[in-house]
Amino acid sequence: MNILITGVLGHIGSSLLENISKIKNLKKVYLIDNARSNNLNVLFNLKKSKRKLNFIEGDLLDDNVLKNIKENINVVIHLASVTNAEASFKFKDLIYKNNLGIFKKICNFCLKKKAKLIHLSSTSIYGSQSSLVDEDCDFLKPQSPYADVKLLEEKYLKKKENRKLKYITLRLGTITGVSKGMRFHTAVNKFCYKTILKEEVPIWNNAMDQYRPYLSLSDAIKTFIYIINNNFFNREIYNVLTNNYTVREILKMIKNNNFSIRIKKTKSPILNQNSYKVSDKKIKKFKINFNKHIKKDIKETLSLLKSLH
Repeated sequence: MNILITGVLGHIGSSLLENISKIKNLKKVYLIDNARSNNLNVLFNLKKSKRKLNFIEGDLLDDNVLKNIKENINVVIHLASVTNAEASFKFKDLIYKNNLGIFKKICNFCLKKKAKLIHLSSTSIYGSQSSLVDEDCDFLKPQSPYADVKLLEEKYLKKKENRKLKYITLRLGTITGVSKGMRFHTAVNKFCYKTILKEEVPIWNNAMDQYRPYLSLSDAIKTFIYIINNNFFNREIYNVLTNNYTVREILKMIKNNNFSIRIKKTKSPILNQNSYKVSDKKIKKFKINFNKHIKKDIKETLSLLKSLH
């Protein structure tokens, strides 16, 4: 099996790369990233001779980048995108051009190569909801350009020209956990980072008891590997989360590691003070054995950051 991973230097991609040997019958792995994050350390000390890794540095908006892959590709795991939802308000045009533009190129590539696609969407497309929501929810209210594009990607996959494309869409919760390419704009990582530096932790107005779905990085990787090893590409959508928590519960997990937290109430254009709880009943049918290790992720993140202060 030959696979392609885009955005491999990022938070999820770097963790997937460290677990790549868990994918069965693997022959070659093509890795693409524009390297703007400067996280080339992700590629250090990998056993290239055994795993047959091939790194391509390039911008996927450039048509020539994907043309460099001459061999057949069986599965594409598309992770490349600008992921900072709050910052996406400042770079709305870039988000649409980059994320949606690249996604369409990836779909065309998959059709040409007859490759199957793992498409990452986001639970943030649900927006504010008064009750537990599942994949059948029709009243979607994305509240950032980032979430808008994720919904557009889902709709694009349903277009007539993509009817032969085999894929699975995963609506991921907010990622937690340590990796070589981890980012610090997501809620848990940002809270941990600010706490270690003894800085004020920004909390959106009235958000303390609002729910969000969170996903441990280890559970995300387990999901990808399960899908590939079981050849499960049924053109359906699945919520993927470890659990739903309030901001207050997340802060309590940080405090339980013997840290004090200084809270600063703030406003945000993303309107993330709106609450939503997401059902994982559908993905649980896979029996992936999620660990529910958000507490462990927080502990490991704090431990990693201790050296900063």
